[in-house]
Amino acid sequence: MSRFVRLLGAILGMLVGIQLASIDLGGTGLFSETPSGNFLFALWVVAWLVVGFLILPYLTIEPAGWLVRGVRALSTGEFVTAIAGLLIGLLMGLLLGLPLARFPDPYGRYLPIGVSLVLGLGMLGLTVAKRHDLAEAIEAMGLLPVRREPAAPSGAPFIVVDTSAIIDGRIADVVASGFLFGTLIVPRFVLAELQYIADQSDARKRARGRRGLDILNELRRSEHMRVEISDDDVPGIPEVDAKLVALAKTRGAAILTNDLNLNKVAELEGLRVLNMNSLANAVKPAFLPGDHLQVHVIQEGKEPGQGVAFLDDGTMVVVEGGARRMDRDVNVAVTRVLQTVAGRMVFAQPADD
Repeated sequence: MSRFVRLLGAILGMLVGIQLASIDLGGTGLFSETPSGNFLFALWVVAWLVVGFLILPYLTIEPAGWLVRGVRALSTGEFVTAIAGLLIGLLMGLLLGLPLARFPDPYGRYLPIGVSLVLGLGMLGLTVAKRHDLAEAIEAMGLLPVRREPAAPSGAPFIVVDTSAIIDGRIADVVASGFLFGTLIVPRFVLAELQYIADQSDARKRARGRRGLDILNELRRSEHMRVEISDDDVPGIPEVDAKLVALAKTRGAAILTNDLNLNKVAELEGLRVLNMNSLANAVKPAFLPGDHLQVHVIQEGKEPGQGVAFLDDGTMVVVEGGARRMDRDVNVAVTRVLQTVAGRMVFAQPADD
């Protein structure tokens, strides 16, 4: 698409250059009276060709992409109220434009257009800013059924969520289980970061971003937790992690994240941190020396003779002497358990040894 637009820009630029060079200036063209007129004419056309090739994408593709990203970042309520406000403003502009069109030129020609633009954009911004009040008024009049978000229980916590926790996806299952409740605050800048990831050219990053947006939509439909899209921002702080910490301190909220660095910073600031990885490690079954397991050895370990197996929850089991039992189910006895930064490791030996 970009190549086609650049090619089209080059053609249009060349045509503009030829047209400008052909302007009649007192019976002669722009370069007809110069000794090297043909050479200067060729340079002139090539220059306009290059200009068209370079600038047309910035006049078409870039504004269109910005508009699409802006529309996709809007919530359904914002989008509907924006369209309604724009239509109301244009209708008001039409009604005012009819008498204004009777003014003598040039006022009668440009005043209706200017009034329509001002009223259309003004009503668009006004209806988006007052969308919550409009929704309450519509519901009070009984004109339309308005969906209410689930109310947070009295004393329920506020939780500011990070992009990493949304993309992870396990938050939806934790909320559905009832272990996480209250009000989940999704700042607008986190939503923008998700949108940026979903628009990446890399397929893996794009899939992660879209998964995060799907998880948010699932959470908004959940009856177990209230989701609030917050417009609160922290001016003067460009980093997303620092914004999250400052916003959580302002709202008296906890932070839900999988980011280890954000976890440490938030704890230093005295904030409560909910880490999905810590929760996953906490609910893994506890093993004690002497416990028996049945595992399937799939690969060799780092030390000679060792075999490695994995439990259903991803826990690594290092089997002493397991290398000679490769691709077999083995009954093992736990000898020790090691907790590392990466997770829990279980060391065991075959029970028949």
